[in-house]
Amino acid sequence: MRDTFPLLVKTDFPAIRRGKLETLQANLGYRCNQSCFHCHVAASPKRTEEMSWETMSVLLDFARRQGVQTLDLTGGAPEMNPNFRRLVTAARAVGLRVIDRCNLTILCEPGYETLADFLAEENIEIVASLPCYLEENVDAQRGDGAFQGSIEGLRKLNALGYGLPGSGRILNLVYNPLGPSLPPDQIKLEQAYKEQLAARYGIMFNQLFALANMPIQRFGSQLMSRNEFHDYMRLLKGAHQDVNLDGVMCRSLLSVSWQGYVFDCDFNQMLKLELSGQQAGSVHLSDLIDAELSGRPIRVADHCYGCTAGQGSSCGGALDHAESSEQRVSVASS
Repeated sequence: MRDTFPLLVKTDFPAIRRGKLETLQANLGYRCNQSCFHCHVAASPKRTEEMSWETMSVLLDFARRQGVQTLDLTGGAPEMNPNFRRLVTAARAVGLRVIDRCNLTILCEPGYETLADFLAEENIEIVASLPCYLEENVDAQRGDGAFQGSIEGLRKLNALGYGLPGSGRILNLVYNPLGPSLPPDQIKLEQAYKEQLAARYGIMFNQLFALANMPIQRFGSQLMSRNEFHDYMRLLKGAHQDVNLDGVMCRSLLSVSWQGYVFDCDFNQMLKLELSGQQAGSVHLSDLIDAELSGRPIRVADHCYGCTAGQGSSCGGALDHAESSEQRVSVASS
């Protein structure tokens, strides 16, 4: 896999600082039952890295001491960590809002048959990846059979009340472009998803989050292999909107690696882009238990334009719904 970091580190991205910390996003490990080509953590069934219970205990202590409101669990497939349920139960017991970033197909894997029921019992908010409502597009991005597995997972969640009006069980979907383009208008795309999934499969959900692909890890490597990297970066920079700077997720979120090290966001974590003024991997969450984080500078590089281009992009979808971003890269022929 080709490394894009040397092409990103020299940057003219605007300087930004932290606001009030609201969300702790924890990567529970890189093991996953899928190997999606757009995955910015390069997760796969072969990965073995996973967060220990000792580190999870630090997560809970940090959240309590810092007044964190939300614990956002990601991976890989976070549910494949053997302590996933223990962590979720402990977090809910102390009143934390918990988000599970679920790939949907895990809900139907052998050994995970009761996972959906557990999530419902704990009233966990689910953010689920479904890059398209068309089978061929999803399978092209996530592997053969991924779409049907996702539909089966969604039906399982709907049967438990997830995504249904008035149920209180939140099911949000995530869209990623198939190639080097910006996401289309989130509001219009959400409406199309709701119409198509209801008509074709009888499936309901709450919101759609339209996320831009980051030029790192597998997706960045693909761009380089196809001579599309510089075109994509020109697209992101050309579509940058200063208005999106106030809403970027790193202002109110900390990203924690499976080992417990801290980064400004999940993308910086994958690039090993350490906190400003620190040595790589040197800041552990336990070192920040009582630290004042508000006002600290955020480490930036050129990949940050992926969060500020067009309507903006974050873990919660578009930052600015007012403007459509239906722009595409002209693929360079080699």
